[in-house]
Amino acid sequence: MRQKLKIAGWVAIGALTGALTTVSLQTAARANMAPLPLEELQQLAAVFSMVKSDYVEPVDEKKLISDAITGMVASLDPHSQYYDKKTFKEFREGTTGRFVGVGIEITQEEGLIKIVSPIEGSPAFRGGIKSGDMITKIDDTVVKGLSLNDAVKRMRGEPGTKVMLTIYRKDENRTFPVNIIREEIKTQSVKGKVVEPGYGWIRLSQFQERSVDDFAKKLEEIYKQEPKLKGVVLDLRNDPGGLLDAAVAVSAVFLPENVNVVSTNGQLAESKFVYKASPEFYRRSSGSDPIARLHQATKGIYRTVPLVVLVNEGSASASEIVAGALQDHKRATIMGSQTFGKGSVQTVRQLGPDTALKITTARYYTPSGRSIQAKGIVPDVLLDDTAEGSPFAILRMREADLDKHLESGQGNAAKDKAQDKEREKAREEAMKRLEEESKKPNNERRPPEFGSDKDFQLEQALKRLKGQPVLASKTQTERPAEKKDK
Repeated sequence: MRQKLKIAGWVAIGALTGALTTVSLQTAARANMAPLPLEELQQLAAVFSMVKSDYVEPVDEKKLISDAITGMVASLDPHSQYYDKKTFKEFREGTTGRFVGVGIEITQEEGLIKIVSPIEGSPAFRGGIKSGDMITKIDDTVVKGLSLNDAVKRMRGEPGTKVMLTIYRKDENRTFPVNIIREEIKTQSVKGKVVEPGYGWIRLSQFQERSVDDFAKKLEEIYKQEPKLKGVVLDLRNDPGGLLDAAVAVSAVFLPENVNVVSTNGQLAESKFVYKASPEFYRRSSGSDPIARLHQATKGIYRTVPLVVLVNEGSASASEIVAGALQDHKRATIMGSQTFGKGSVQTVRQLGPDTALKITTARYYTPSGRSIQAKGIVPDVLLDDTAEGSPFAILRMREADLDKHLESGQGNAAKDKAQDKEREKAREEAMKRLEEESKKPNNERRPPEFGSDKDFQLEQALKRLKGQPVLASKTQTERPAEKKDK
């Protein structure tokens, strides 16, 4: 039986941890263990014994071993991780789109926790937390020096319990506390509407278990409202990824049946696989096929209707699988900015009933054989964020910027020092402009909502569908995959 891969580019714990991941969930560890280096293991045992007997105060030996495993795995790449009892439970919750937490997407910056965005309707959202806010303390614990996982653990808890977050808001130059009552967060990953007669817009913010059903239902609604569709915009901007079968299903909505969507390749035989736009590659063991139902209800219109896909630097993992498949099959025009470049597969193997190891086991490839690891999908039409340009794009992190990132495996050009200097100069200029922007009133700084009538990139996508001239970027260029320093 083929291996069932799952991806998670995830909001597990009420927080986007920044480790945009692609995973295969397996219920047991491998039986064929590799030969063990006995001399090195003896050294490890000796160190463990010395720490246990000689350290200034008693240590928890279970925690010592857990920390050793954590450090070993963390040295591999940014996406491999050891899950203890709590984090494994949180990981599994994160793929369902339901979890208990405060409702924020976060990343780590300069030792602090930075809010990427509060989830709409969540306790954090209602508490007034904003994108760009920094968390300096969680209850009485100073965040500086904590790992991202440790910080996230402290924000998790049981429904109805309280947590106090101390927030630093740079643009107002003030620090203040926000008391939040934890609750179950239900994320809605699909939005869509008829934006104007003949044209639909559908947005996926994450590929979760419920996303395929919600996606199919939303497209049915759009068709019922506008049966004479002339074009559709699929919006994957800032979508960090999700479940692989969901990515295959979304691709199958727009592609001919049974064409290749994505392939994976690694050391293990089970990691070498091709996924196709066919029900057996995305349908779960029980239940009907929502994609077949959609095609029947809409007379197959979504396989032929003109299509534009919007992406940006925040589009990663499963988003890149969909964009790459539609681009390679020439089914859609990809527009926006070069994507994140998360092209590796992580396998999650349970080590016991409630612990697991997430380890990178393969790279994934578009139908034409491109590895997008550390490079991303390059749009057919590069677009700026606004009509005035993309002044802050240089500040956005991509896979190639992550420490210890995996290379594409297809050869990379060495870093150009002159190019590095230019990028550093651009970063400095962007930071100065960001400082100036922070002095403006809030209503002038807030970026237009995706899907609104002020969404510049959506406006360009609609022009493309209508055959009208598009205001393409004059400054963006393809960013090559970067070779990491040895």
